[in-house]
Amino acid sequence: MLTVEKLKDYGANTEEALARCFNNEAFYLRLVGMGLADQNFDRLRDAVAAGNATAAFEAAHALKGSIGNLSLTPIYAPVSELTELLRGKAEMDPAAGPLLDEILLQLEAARKLAD
Repeated sequence: MLTVEKLKDYGANTEEALARCFNNEAFYLRLVGMGLADQNFDRLRDAVAAGNATAAFEAAHALKGSIGNLSLTPIYAPVSELTELLRGKAEMDPAAGPLLDEILLQLEAARKLAD
């Protein structure tokens, strides 16, 4: 079961996120569940694999906002870095692959917190 304590141990800034959610833990945890299921993770993976820098940027930028609002720092940091790496690029940057790997690794770790 996902808890605020597990998220804090994972590295999320739960105090900041809870403040955004009016200190409503149930609401925050529901939003985290939705954030971890965001289809933009799949879009990002597919766009990087296809070498589509524009689509990858759009997916990363969307995730930067949603994951940032949830203060899921271990995912947010590489998503933010990837967003800035791809901003204004017409072609995929070779550094995108390792950043995507880190994002997916952190996503899987966060999803396991719900087990």
